Amino acid sequence: MKSNIRVAIVGYGNIGRFAVDALRSAPDMELAGVVRRASSLNEPAPPELAGIPVVDDISKLDEVKVALLCTPTRLVPQYAKNILQMGINTVDSYDIHGQLAGLRRELDAVAKASGTVAIVSAGWDPGTDSMVRCMFEFMAPRGITYTNFGPGMSMGHSVAVKALPGVENALSMTIPLGTGIHRRLVYVQTAGQQDFKAIEQAVKNDPYFVKDETHVFQVEDVEQLIDMGHGVQMERKGVSGLTHNQLLKLEMRINNPALTAQIMVASARATLKQSPGAYTMIQVPIIDFVYGDEEDIIRRLV
Repeated sequence: MKSNIRVAIVGYGNIGRFAVDALRSAPDMELAGVVRRASSLNEPAPPELAGIPVVDDISKLDEVKVALLCTPTRLVPQYAKNILQMGINTVDSYDIHGQLAGLRRELDAVAKASGTVAIVSAGWDPGTDSMVRCMFEFMAPRGITYTNFGPGMSMGHSVAVKALPGVENALSMTIPLGTGIHRRLVYVQTAGQQDFKAIEQAVKNDPYFVKDETHVFQVEDVEQLIDMGHGVQMERKGVSGLTHNQLLKLEMRINNPALTAQIMVASARATLKQSPGAYTMIQVPIIDFVYGDEEDIIRRLV
């Protein structure tokens, strides 16, 4: 009998919690344990982790094959390098578009030296949306693709604001204006008597926000505003051969962390089918993400 893939979850925020559900639903995987901050280990374990090892370092877990890096994006590079060097494959949902190609190159060198595999930016955007953008482009090689996000909560943007000094909690909403242009509405709950104007300027100067129209609001309780729903509408108008007016569209309405976690779990499966190195999702054969016998998958889906 083939043994299940032992997967660890590193970080236990929104994505980490949904990753527990996705792993338990995957017939070829098992949850090896959860890695949390040392300070969290002094708190009562969440009920859903009953019987699951919870540690402060992945080295304390046994026989881990793949680590899902459910940490804030800006912590991914160091976590990934350290864990790859331990002989464990990694999957992350790094979401700073302009920097992910460079990160992939960095991790590629580490993974090849360690004989491991990393899948970088394994979410829905970047991630599966990137795969659709590739398909749209070879279907209509000349043209323009517009990716319109939202309206909904951006986890990466929200976490970036929470990390700013003086911020107790934050929510960043993405509002699509059309043709790939977005407005960011940021709701900030300050910690004590903080200089809100300084926080507002820090948000607008952050790489997550600097390219978009951004509005920052001070609120008393961010939790009253949070809805993890999100969405995307992707459109391409282009040319196939010499034929104009090819119109292609993808639309999704989703729970943001649940879909991200599911894609990361599928990517964990795909890491075991690649040669050592680091990959984005567009570099991996799509069938490698799907559970089951390859011939059965082909008969069912082609």
